[in-house]
Amino acid sequence: MASRNLNRRNTLKTLVAAGSLGYHAGGISGVAKAVGPNEKLNLACIGVGGRGAANVSGVSSQNLVAFVDVDESRAAGAYTKYPKTARFKDFRVMFDQLGSKLDGVVISTPDHAHFHPAYSAMQLGLHVYLEKPLAHNVWETRTLTDLAKAKKLATQLGAQRHAMDNMHRVVELVQRGAIGDVSTVHCWVGGNRGMPSIAADRPAVPATLDYDLWVGPAKFRPYHPTHCPYGWRFWWDYGTGETGNWGCHILDIPYWALGLRYPSQVDATGPEVDEDRTPKSMKVTYKFDKTNQGNSVELHWEHGVPAILKECGLSGKGNNTLFVGDKGMLLCGFGQRSLLPESQYVNFKDPERFIEDSPGFHQEWISACKGGPAATCNFDYSGPLAETVLLGNVAYRKGGFRWDSEQLLTMGNEQAQRLIQEPYREGWEMART
Repeated sequence: MASRNLNRRNTLKTLVAAGSLGYHAGGISGVAKAVGPNEKLNLACIGVGGRGAANVSGVSSQNLVAFVDVDESRAAGAYTKYPKTARFKDFRVMFDQLGSKLDGVVISTPDHAHFHPAYSAMQLGLHVYLEKPLAHNVWETRTLTDLAKAKKLATQLGAQRHAMDNMHRVVELVQRGAIGDVSTVHCWVGGNRGMPSIAADRPAVPATLDYDLWVGPAKFRPYHPTHCPYGWRFWWDYGTGETGNWGCHILDIPYWALGLRYPSQVDATGPEVDEDRTPKSMKVTYKFDKTNQGNSVELHWEHGVPAILKECGLSGKGNNTLFVGDKGMLLCGFGQRSLLPESQYVNFKDPERFIEDSPGFHQEWISACKGGPAATCNFDYSGPLAETVLLGNVAYRKGGFRWDSEQLLTMGNEQAQRLIQEPYREGWEMART
């Protein structure tokens, strides 16, 4: 095991030295000169349609030097609004030409296309804002987390609900002991999205889309509008299902409140596994050996409605998390919260607030890039959160395991180990552990 961990570290060093994807960075020497707090950052946005458009807006107070998107139609809104910003289809070409002029990048691509541009940017010493769930697999996630720390870069994972006032109040209630020591947490997302139908037709690739670049490092599948530009989320080759889609938002609540890091055991159940498509429902149980309260905790994640709501006569409307403590329960969502049983908390006074208001989720990252405090969802915090989310998918697809977080090993489950680091399509290869 020790040698395996050493190999992972050596792999990281090798990648940094050799250069991402094997392309030449054209003499780029690293991060642009540090700017003062009142100066504007030079930013590139990779993926500017869909969610990317919201992120472009979030950083629009800065200098938007370059846009990168493989789909001219989806990117048209950003292109029209910012006509002077340079446009590229391939992030590698953009880094070659403009990397030395940049301070940071904002990446809003599909899950399978997170790692390569993020890793390339970090190699150049650029700060990174990256959409959740950070990467497509655990190895990628850990590699980006380690590299950000090694290079002392400002990072932020796109779990923007972290900045909401109600989230802060929930964390304060738990950490100030309003419900005592927490032994169990239930988290869930409703709906039944997943298992998309398999189309038999083969429509032509739109002239505005570079589909080969869209597929990037993932397995090539013939183009179809049901998976590109959005349905990719429900195909394992490109997305991470509703667990990856919502897990980093919802599990952020107990992660923050209880100071969680890495689980020691991961188990999952659900409908029969489909090798290609994500499920319409699933359940994951994570065991954490220690919280900030000093005890162990079981964290249950469910794509579906958990039975405990009916058992306790509780409503899931507007809620997604239930903390169970030895003195009471806390039911909450992103915008609401209630202490239970209500009769026990009639005269309860909320603890004094100790979490400061966010200046704005994107602004946190902008300020961090300029030398301010680390953003609240920097990779040191959000990396373990994202890994945990992805491990739930691994356990559902290949069975449960005891997790060795230091070695990145699914103990006793070789099948699950194969999903910790996945192969890349020819031309996009990286060194493997």
